[in-house]
Amino acid sequence: MDQWISQIEQWFHQQPVEQIYVAVAVLALTVVLFVLFSLLKTSKSNTIVLAGLNGSGKTILFYQLRDGSPHQGTVTSMEPNDGTFVLHSELGKKGKIKPVHLVDVPGHSRLKPKLDEFLPNAAGLIFVVDALDFLPNCRPAAEYLYDILTKSSVVKRRIPVLILCNKTDKVTAHSKEFIRKQLEKEIDKLRTSRNAISTADISDEFMLGVPGEPFTLEQCRNKVTVAEASGLTGEVSQVEQFIREHVKP
Repeated sequence: MDQWISQIEQWFHQQPVEQIYVAVAVLALTVVLFVLFSLLKTSKSNTIVLAGLNGSGKTILFYQLRDGSPHQGTVTSMEPNDGTFVLHSELGKKGKIKPVHLVDVPGHSRLKPKLDEFLPNAAGLIFVVDALDFLPNCRPAAEYLYDILTKSSVVKRRIPVLILCNKTDKVTAHSKEFIRKQLEKEIDKLRTSRNAISTADISDEFMLGVPGEPFTLEQCRNKVTVAEASGLTGEVSQVEQFIREHVKP
């Protein structure tokens, strides 16, 4: 052992001083990068935001994901439901499971600005649409979705968005394909009319779509998908799949 240490010391003294300085600098840089990488990896957001119009079923989904129950009889939320928990469907799983920070933002027009408080830390956003009563609410839903998809906080961070067609357990509920096409048509009208009005107050917005082409969700800079669910019956597997795609267990 002593001989081995002696050989190392001898080799060390034979090296040019400049080379030693470079080696120490490279080692220090490697350690710093490793620490930064570890911090970024552990600090990745676990926040999922639920947004949508009043009556779309966001609060029921929140309780279903947390408790496995729709909590029938709850009133429309006027304050965000905010909780960090392991998804109810994962409670029986073994091993360490990362909790999800789920935020249900009220859909009332006066409370929509609260959404901006949570977007900077969001790992994903679920935009809930009432598939049963969709047509009367198509325009306001499209306007709200347009506002979300053009926010700089969403576009710059490429926040993934899931358009969730809720209440699809009902026979008269519209399909996700129909809802998708109608929302695309309304957003196409909106981007034309809003672009023509003024550019004075769009400093925090990004333009949607490709000029001269009908708007489709594939044209968004962030990933936008469409799924179905029923918060009332507990069919939320596609919601859970989206959450776990962006908040790893």
